[in-house]
Amino acid sequence: MSEFLSWPFFWKFLKFGVVGFSGVFVDFSLTYVCKEWIKIPKYIANAIGFSIAASSNYILNRIWTFHSNNPEMFMEFSQFFAISIIGLGINTLILWILVSKYKKHFYLSKLFAIGVVTIWNFLANYFITFR
Repeated sequence: MSEFLSWPFFWKFLKFGVVGFSGVFVDFSLTYVCKEWIKIPKYIANAIGFSIAASSNYILNRIWTFHSNNPEMFMEFSQFFAISIIGLGINTLILWILVSKYKKHFYLSKLFAIGVVTIWNFLANYFITFR
């Protein structure tokens, strides 16, 4: 339990959050372009934005947040992306519930979903991908 209260853990979470914020920009931008300009259905546009953002986040987190030197980059990326896919499922479920069931605004719901998935992604990557 003391690991969760340590400065290094908190610092990694903050760095993960900064990387995640850049991912939010990539995610929202691509989702918007795909949904509004290209007219791709909203949940597919969401998956595209989320997937591209997850890929850029892997690179930034590998280098800056976790300082990984793992020579098995393909395996590391696969783990990171698998965690991101689970996160996408959580993201899409939250988005669907908030938009379809509760009639909430799509982009505000997406922002909330990203917040929830950030916690999942950080903990899963901390304990699995970059342990």
